[in-house]
Amino acid sequence: MIAPTDLREIIRSGLLSFPVTPFDAEDRFNAAAFSAHLEWLSQTPVAGLIVAGGTGELFSLTPDEVVAVVRTAKSAQPNDPIIAGCGYGTRMAIDMAQGIEAAGGDGILLLPHYLIGAPQAGIEAHIRRVCQSTRMGVIVYNRGQSVVTAETLSRLAEDCPNLIGFKDGTGDIDTVKRITVQNGDRLAYIGGMPTHELFAQAFRGAGVDTYSSAVFNFVPKTALKFHAAFVAGDDATCEQMLRDFYYPFARIRDRGTGYAVSAIKAGVNLRGFDTGPVRTPLTDLTEEERGLMQELMQGYD
Repeated sequence: MIAPTDLREIIRSGLLSFPVTPFDAEDRFNAAAFSAHLEWLSQTPVAGLIVAGGTGELFSLTPDEVVAVVRTAKSAQPNDPIIAGCGYGTRMAIDMAQGIEAAGGDGILLLPHYLIGAPQAGIEAHIRRVCQSTRMGVIVYNRGQSVVTAETLSRLAEDCPNLIGFKDGTGDIDTVKRITVQNGDRLAYIGGMPTHELFAQAFRGAGVDTYSSAVFNFVPKTALKFHAAFVAGDDATCEQMLRDFYYPFARIRDRGTGYAVSAIKAGVNLRGFDTGPVRTPLTDLTEEERGLMQELMQGYD
């Protein structure tokens, strides 16, 4: 297992990948297809893999399936940091974190607790208990009904040495800026908006200098080209790529609720990999929308 402080520095070093989770004809996790996709992605190296996350359909996976995804990823890419999605209620999140650690995971991305809203004190207690349950690095994900304040995160960072990162999926730049200013180099900061490339330049101004890319799943070289331009401050290249690829992709993604996952999985399938469908309650793209995706992907790799 990579030490949490080392994982924090690795996260800061480059782009993070958010691979999809393939299923077979019986709706089971397809380990062979997952390994084949990861092997193809490994030709375009990134700083780490976040498996069974939002794009990986954590919300539809059983805890045992999450562990199987981690074990498969670790076997397929033994030299890459493997961070896994983890979530739900506190007791389930603790069990899941410990299963991920036993399977060889290096860290967890702590997604929102399940269903109900909660006060800051409850969210803080939830995160603290999960951090205390594992030796792995923990990244807190502000999204949905689980949003920590800068003050809450600062207390947690002081009390939990293995809390190494913060990821934002809310788009609340004010809160993000407060968090980065208040916590400084103590944490790694990750952009986590759906298709974060659309927001990367704005988040950079708030102190967020890396992000996870979902489109890396099917256009890895394009994703790395955008990231390289982003890191270099080459806004002209970023904006050209936004016009030519990312905004057209977003128009397809925005045609259906949940398509932030479904469109990515369709892209992987159109690239020639066996993905299976998304699990309900998500739905797959229509044939017309798959045609739009295929047309968009021409000329991009």
